[in-house]
Amino acid sequence: MKNYEIDNLDKKILAQLLQEARTPYAKIAESLGVSAGTIHVRIEKMRQAGVIQGTKVKIEPKALGYDVCCFVGVFLKSARDYQPVKEQIIQIPEVIEAYYTTGQYSVLLKVVAPDIDRFQHILINKLQSIEQVRSTETLISLQNPIYRDIDGLLV
Repeated sequence: MKNYEIDNLDKKILAQLLQEARTPYAKIAESLGVSAGTIHVRIEKMRQAGVIQGTKVKIEPKALGYDVCCFVGVFLKSARDYQPVKEQIIQIPEVIEAYYTTGQYSVLLKVVAPDIDRFQHILINKLQSIEQVRSTETLISLQNPIYRDIDGLLV
């Protein structure tokens, strides 16, 4: 099912699930004018095709006391260092996103911390202490004016 092509009905289903993943199939069906069975079949096909991968609750980091959000560009000593560095970065829970990139940085990380002192500890003692990391560059996020899933692209 790798080549499953979504149509407009699938996009509408996905948009509703992105708003509230626990929406009952019957409610989605009613709003889209189709049967609950149709919704069930479509969602199951999208799961099998890998379009839908699990369901998650969105948690606001600031509500849990993580007031600092930074982006850390990581410069590796060598391109072959990516795999061992990735394995070490995965062990740092404050790293909530990581991207292997082209351009200036080898890896771009999104890191959250309760305060700047804790971020400094993570940066110095966890990230910069990785042997294969040559250097880092940090961007501190002041605001997050746009935060959205892919739902805006489903219209």
